[in-house]
Amino acid sequence: MGKPLATDPCFQPVFRLPLPDGRDRIRVVEVLATGTNGGAQEHVHNLLSRIDRDRYDVSVCSLSPGSAVRKLERAGIPICVIDIPDDEAAIEGVAAHLAAIRADVVHNHMYRAEVVGTQAAWRVAEAGLPRPYVVGTVHSSRVRSDEDRALVRRLTPRMDHLIAVSTSIVHKIADEGRVGAPVTLIYNGVDLERYDHQEPCCTLREEYGLPAEGPMVGVVARLEAEKGHPTLLDAWPHVLAELPDATLLVVGEGSRHEALQAQAEALGISRSVVFTGRRDDVPAVTAALDVAVLPSYREAQGLTILEAMALSRPVVASNVGGIPEMIEDGRTGLLVPPHDPGALATAISRLLRDHPLADTLARAGHDLVHERFCVELMARAVETIYDEAVLAERRLAG
Repeated sequence: MGKPLATDPCFQPVFRLPLPDGRDRIRVVEVLATGTNGGAQEHVHNLLSRIDRDRYDVSVCSLSPGSAVRKLERAGIPICVIDIPDDEAAIEGVAAHLAAIRADVVHNHMYRAEVVGTQAAWRVAEAGLPRPYVVGTVHSSRVRSDEDRALVRRLTPRMDHLIAVSTSIVHKIADEGRVGAPVTLIYNGVDLERYDHQEPCCTLREEYGLPAEGPMVGVVARLEAEKGHPTLLDAWPHVLAELPDATLLVVGEGSRHEALQAQAEALGISRSVVFTGRRDDVPAVTAALDVAVLPSYREAQGLTILEAMALSRPVVASNVGGIPEMIEDGRTGLLVPPHDPGALATAISRLLRDHPLADTLARAGHDLVHERFCVELMARAVETIYDEAVLAERRLAG
């Protein structure tokens, strides 16, 4: 079991100095590049669920609509959508919004938000108003075009602070030649209130017509090329050869849905593979899995694996990007090479057969999330960066 809450670093109180000059709260605008579902959007939702609302006046500005926007609205978080495809016009729109609410901090998430939000903050200054403090979180391991890389290199000196979600992303920022702003490593955090004591979904078998018994393996990820679903499907016949009553749940939505379904049919495994689409009860679905898998080809961090670990589920994941910073092979999970169906199948089958090993890895993963990867630790670290915005010397800068 995990540590008692009294000694759990995720639940230790934090004390901050009063804000200067009689200021009541720091006004923060989180800028999202897109309003669809993804790791960055989940990060923002988790951050705002734990940030100190008495000290930080937070809102969201999304550069497109989508399901993540609706989720934030349901959570009672103020949000505006500036759905303007042209970057120059979007910059003007965001700048007007920042000026209207007198933002102290603009916190950009993903590439287009960095481009638009950073330039919008400086447009505010050009209008003679105090410039918001510019923070950017780099969530993606995507290798961008030379033109895009050149643009963020030019813009980085106009940013005040960059956040990387893994050491892998710290290296990516350096490899892209982005200098002129300090970089802080802040891992994404899991909301333990949602994931630590979650009962498993008890209707999955009935919903999808699954056998009454048999192990369930699942992947929770966007159905996009980098998430590695093709390798998992190629591995699945080998798992079935050892455990013919196993079921694979593919949870999520994305552009590769039809291609992946066609692949499952071509492999003759469609009867044991369920594409659930988007689920609003992901914690309960994950809690019902016997093994959680993330077969990504590249990954900044892999939040869904952390969520599975918080639920004490044994995990198998690709040894890429930031994933090895969460999973120590053989101690908190199993790591396999990307693009290797045989290794992936062997690891999954091993955990389904070796229950003591699966339980040991699951307990160690659960404890690791409490020690290093809870949302409270993430929120405190981000709050410390927001506090930089109200330092007297910073507020006087143009």
